[in-house]
Amino acid sequence: MKNLLQLLAVVIITSTTFAQSARVQLIHNSADPVAAEVDIYIGALLAFDNFAFRTATPFTSVPAGVEIELSIAPGNSTSVDDALITKLVTFNEDKTYIVTANGLVDPTSSQSLELHIYGLGREDASVSSNVDVLVLHGSTDAPVVDVVETDAGAGTIVDNIAYSQYQGYLELPTANYAIEVRDETGTVTVAAYELPLEALGLNGQALVAVASGFLDDSQGSAFGIWAALSTGGALVELPPSTARVQIIHNSADAAANEVDVYIGGDLALDNFAFRTATPFIDLLSNVEVEIAVAPANSSSVDDAIATFIAILMRQESYVVVANGIVSPSGYNPPTPFGLSVYGMGREVATSTTNTDILVHHGATDAPIVDVVETGFGAGTIVDNIAYGNFQGYLEIPTADYTLEIRDETGTVTVASYEAPLSTFGLDGAALTVVASGFLDPTQNSDGPAFGLWVALPSGGGLTELPLTALGVESFDINTFVMYPNPATNQLNISLDMNESSMYNLSVIDMMGRTIFQQEIQSSVNTIDVSRMASGIYNISLESESKIIVAKKFIKI
Repeated sequence: MKNLLQLLAVVIITSTTFAQSARVQLIHNSADPVAAEVDIYIGALLAFDNFAFRTATPFTSVPAGVEIELSIAPGNSTSVDDALITKLVTFNEDKTYIVTANGLVDPTSSQSLELHIYGLGREDASVSSNVDVLVLHGSTDAPVVDVVETDAGAGTIVDNIAYSQYQGYLELPTANYAIEVRDETGTVTVAAYELPLEALGLNGQALVAVASGFLDDSQGSAFGIWAALSTGGALVELPPSTARVQIIHNSADAAANEVDVYIGGDLALDNFAFRTATPFIDLLSNVEVEIAVAPANSSSVDDAIATFIAILMRQESYVVVANGIVSPSGYNPPTPFGLSVYGMGREVATSTTNTDILVHHGATDAPIVDVVETGFGAGTIVDNIAYGNFQGYLEIPTADYTLEIRDETGTVTVASYEAPLSTFGLDGAALTVVASGFLDPTQNSDGPAFGLWVALPSGGGLTELPLTALGVESFDINTFVMYPNPATNQLNISLDMNESSMYNLSVIDMMGRTIFQQEIQSSVNTIDVSRMASGIYNISLESESKIIVAKKFIKI
């Protein structure tokens, strides 16, 4: 019987030509979980069965000039007698109406379930090159707000709108906009959204934008702005405005070896390890974002050891590096834990033949330093960088370089590193190089030693830049040749030394672990590297008189 009544209602409402008629669109915007689905009756007829939250009907012809009953009942109701509310309405002939269900099912609430009617609705934009947008405040726990357009410079487009109120149609040229929902003073941003009218192909259309859901999402669906199109169906959520962010864990304190990162009170990174990075991720922009760091395996954001408030700019990219010490003792100097933020991050290089390198000084006990390129003679590429600072991107042709870390006078070399950008295939990549660890681990709880480590935009474990191979002339070597280098399956070593004819060869990874040993002679030798992981390795040779590290090779 219910299906028959529903079919009859559809036939009557959508097909009948009334002596007088009006056009009506119904929108379900009651966020009360009890009203997740409702039945809509026109008179005694079931017009819309199991009508879901955040859906809309198309515009439908209904009788005009006579009083009719609009009723809302729970989903799967048996008749109009089950109605939660009934509203008597008289629609005017040839007029167009928007009817929105808002509020809470609880009849004792000051914002109980109600039908809010707008009598000047539109099915199409008034100008074919525009999109006409009707705004409704339908969030029961949101205060009086303004809506401000920030991208095209339109400013305040909705002023002091309160719950249940409509703002008359905004006639907007079809384009993509950015809007902010602010408090009624217009100074505090509550939320920020994209309004992609052009991207969604809405030219010439009229729509209804409804503030929907709860600011306190523990009550139900979270707050957002949703658009009802004239054609009906599921409402379209406006995407929040975002920024792109990469987070790099570079705190060498053993107490922070793994941490949990909370964003906006929610666990975003679980057991985030030292010398790892996230990929670039989307975070809300133009509003305050709380970033909290807690010990690994924390139970909630309440366990945080440090909390930071950030406001990220829309469509910008950021590199955020966590540095410093959380322990009360055992580190010298005890530089406090903090976040260093660079606001012009890149995910790709500006040229496909370049590698763009952002340099960050994150070693707590290292002084102000220079970085000097010596392989190609480029000279000083980073001048007087101090702890916590960034050097803006170096845009350099993709090649294999040699970098020296020198004191701030540029005369004393602290360490020398290889930067094999070409060997690693980093054409067109943008990356961050961080100074990491301790120059003097003995003064810092025997923590990790100083080095240069690379974070790629894709995230994951950082890659250590290898120390420059020492010159063979220092070790009384006539000939020491490795090929092919990089190696895939086999590495050939041609060796001619002035000492004994038998040597112990060790392959040592960049963590200092010996992963392979073999005796070789002063001749051509072959070692199997097929089962080794990709990376950079040292070759250590041990003779009767000394142990030396003479060469490095790359396994691909």
